[in-house]
Amino acid sequence: MPAAAAPDGIVEVRGISKTYGGGVEALNNISLTFPEGALTSLLGPSGCGKTTLLKIIAGLVAPTAGEILVKGRRVTGPGPERSFVFQDFALMPWATVLRNAAFGLELRGVARSEREAVAERYIEAVGLKGFEHKYPHELSGGMRQRVGLARALAVNADVVMMDEPFSAVDEQTRRRFQEDLLRLVAQERKTFLFVTHSIEEAVYVSNRIVLLSRRPSRVQRIIEIDLPRDGDPDRIRRHPDYLDTVEDIWQGLRHYVE
Repeated sequence: MPAAAAPDGIVEVRGISKTYGGGVEALNNISLTFPEGALTSLLGPSGCGKTTLLKIIAGLVAPTAGEILVKGRRVTGPGPERSFVFQDFALMPWATVLRNAAFGLELRGVARSEREAVAERYIEAVGLKGFEHKYPHELSGGMRQRVGLARALAVNADVVMMDEPFSAVDEQTRRRFQEDLLRLVAQERKTFLFVTHSIEEAVYVSNRIVLLSRRPSRVQRIIEIDLPRDGDPDRIRRHPDYLDTVEDIWQGLRHYVE
């Protein structure tokens, strides 16, 4: 499938390897460039190290070898140019939706009126207007994940990392999230790094897919996605290029499934 040339990379992964205690090798000499302004999905067999690689880029896990550069600067830990949406929401149960969404700005010392104005804008953007003063226990799982996304967007990071953010919701909510994510990617023009186990989801939301091998993980293949993103969302899922790409990726992964 033809695709336009990738933009300049904002994130560079250079020779990253990771070995855990006991000699378990998760990643082996991975080198990648993530283009600015695109959504790139990491896809591969279960346990292949997708989340490990994402957390190394986030500065939450240290690599055994290699280095990460973001905007030309070496990553030595978390930084303001990166934000992370966790699979388990990671919300403060005692804080309202508004405070949770504004928490990253609060940590940066942004004045209350300013940070709440920014948080309110992103709460509305993720479809939670009217829930600003609710607490996490009053929300569904899908709504809590939207709060996590609002918080990640509110800090205005250049790179937004998402670790299987839709895995805990039902299929109907998941599809709605995917459609909302496409809208936010187009609006925000940020760089998104997205981990998923779902081939269909990766093809639907991505500009590029990095296909990883079984552990110790290596880059097996990079797939450029060029699908029509306007119009009826269901039309994308019926598009011949979408169906062919899903099948092509499945054929590349099926021998990893026991």
